[in-house]
Amino acid sequence: MTYSSQVRMDYKSLLEPRRRRKFASLHWWVLGLAAIGGAALFVAGPEEATAHREAALDPGPQAIALRLPEVTTPTRAPAALTAKLALPEPARPVPNPAATAASAAVPPPAAVPLEDAGVATLPTGRWESTRVRAGDSLARIFSRMKLSARELHDIMALGEPVASLKKIHPGETLRFRIGEDGRLLALEYDKDRLQGLAVERKGDAFAAREIARQPERETAYASATIDSSLFVAAQNAGLSDNLTMELANIFGWDIDFALDIRKGDRFTVLYENLNLDGERIGQGEILAAEFVNQGRVYRAVRYTDASGRTDYYTPEGRSMRKAFLRTPVAFSRISSRFSLGRKHPILNRIRAHKGVDYAAPYGTPIKATGDGKVVFRGTKGGYGRTVILAHGSRYSTLYAHMSRFAKGLRNGSRVRQGQVIGYVGQSGLATGPHLHYEFRINGVHRNPLTVALPAAAPIDPRYAADFERKAQTLLAQLELVRERETQVALNGN
Repeated sequence: MTYSSQVRMDYKSLLEPRRRRKFASLHWWVLGLAAIGGAALFVAGPEEATAHREAALDPGPQAIALRLPEVTTPTRAPAALTAKLALPEPARPVPNPAATAASAAVPPPAAVPLEDAGVATLPTGRWESTRVRAGDSLARIFSRMKLSARELHDIMALGEPVASLKKIHPGETLRFRIGEDGRLLALEYDKDRLQGLAVERKGDAFAAREIARQPERETAYASATIDSSLFVAAQNAGLSDNLTMELANIFGWDIDFALDIRKGDRFTVLYENLNLDGERIGQGEILAAEFVNQGRVYRAVRYTDASGRTDYYTPEGRSMRKAFLRTPVAFSRISSRFSLGRKHPILNRIRAHKGVDYAAPYGTPIKATGDGKVVFRGTKGGYGRTVILAHGSRYSTLYAHMSRFAKGLRNGSRVRQGQVIGYVGQSGLATGPHLHYEFRINGVHRNPLTVALPAAAPIDPRYAADFERKAQTLLAQLELVRERETQVALNGN
């Protein structure tokens, strides 16, 4: 080996460690850049990631000509990227209960009204009311409220529970609640001050329920002496017409209000006043009453037993109700009495009048005096349009000279006491509008004005003690009112 070759070998051996260190340094630089590039792919968008992948597959001439050994200071990665690559993931903070509660207490931002969003509908989640106008229908109201016809169809498909919506009247109010999407969430309709209807959305369907408000009840009283008529005296005492009719119905089995009322008769009534939200809205039931007719005293007490049955009874517990009403036409006058020797006004000859004639305006309702079955409905000679009722096997009643029959009344129909069966007229042999009424026992005519009427069942023995306790309280109040009014009358004289 020559000296020169030996020198070249020694020189190569000297350079070899340096080259290894140089290529080792280059190796680590390449690995570092690859790591930085790989991390950038995680934060780059889809297009940038694609570009990086393409560059990695085809580095190009510039990458090949890169002289890494000449680089003395490496380029630093962004701080965020460095932290993501180099730092461990920080532990999740433990939530602070107080801060969480405070954050939950902050109300969410208010929803943008649908009108501002360009949707023509009602404010989100708010009740809106509309008053029924003359000629309005529910369909027209839904259209005016910008509600869909499909929702109206779904509501009316509920049937009987929403039947009252078909009978809305001008001046009444309907309330609607509209959701954010413009759908109907609820509908409310007040039938009156105490009764209403609510329709609510349940998913994709609707459900209806009745709304019942309970008024406050307070006991009141009225007392008066009849001078001209019961209605005038009752009106002066502050009773409504409905309460006056109820008073007549209570004593109607014992007193003929068309015949028996006299000047000087008097009455005292304990009843309920109904209040709602501090306002008087009407009168309730009669709790107890006393009627003095031609010196004879009648008293009645209202009682509801444990089974829910309500009726009026005498202080001794006998039912005020009889099997028959005394008169079939309210507040009429008697134009002809029961007589076996009366001269017929049209035939002009003696002909027994086996009933009582009640003169009343044309079209006055005629009531069944007792529960029974229609055994005849039609035209019957001089009686004209006639209805005959059978009340069991012993009793029957006849109603003649009607102008027309009650709707739905047929032979074989069952009727209840007080049910309207026809209307006053003058069909047949009649000189004017009136009702001819007959009462028969075992087929024999009896005077309806004087016949002893069978009584209804007395108070159930199971409730006798409870009735006596409650009746004594009401009768004591009635007595105090009567004495007070008597004293006032004496002081006035």
